[in-house]
Amino acid sequence: MPRPRQTLLTRERIVEVAGALVDNEGLDAVSVRRLATELGVAGPSLYNHFGTKNEILDAVADAVVAQVDVSYFATHDWADALRLWAHSYRAVLAAHPNIVPVLSHGPGRRPAALAMADTVYGGLIDAGWPPARATHIGALMRYLVTGAALGSFALGFDEDPGVYAERYPHLRDAHLLAEHRRSVDEGAFALGLETVITGLLAMKNGVLR
Repeated sequence: MPRPRQTLLTRERIVEVAGALVDNEGLDAVSVRRLATELGVAGPSLYNHFGTKNEILDAVADAVVAQVDVSYFATHDWADALRLWAHSYRAVLAAHPNIVPVLSHGPGRRPAALAMADTVYGGLIDAGWPPARATHIGALMRYLVTGAALGSFALGFDEDPGVYAERYPHLRDAHLLAEHRRSVDEGAFALGLETVITGLLAMKNGVLR
């Protein structure tokens, strides 16, 4: 009788399955044992590709970052590129919010994350920003995007109007925010982004110091 076919285990397949677990169940769902079960392999075989669980999560995070479109810095002026890149960045993280805590620690040695940082920093330098200020802008954008992706402002309020009626009269409509989650959250991000870019344009043009 022919031998039963063994599951072909690759680094890409491990990342794919781990990413699905993170998306559907959160970071705590990822373990070597759980991944081995999902992949239909023996646990030790995963160590041929990754040394630790954290390395797997780093690879998942980098696969997410690889989806962000950084091409704008080659085709647009720095302000438009920053705006379009930030919207792409937020959209990608919004689709994978459970991995954001890993990304919030910075790029580390992750190739896609480092390539993105290099492109953004290079685009700002090429536009004439001093290195120190370009670094500040890159950091600011990461804070803005990852902060926006960590959770929904609109979903942070209880839907019971009685919570606010007497003690918090200025929040009497807060229970309705969840119904308008998309417009509230996306509108807030767009407002913050435009405020930042407007300020940076003024700084670049010498209006602000």
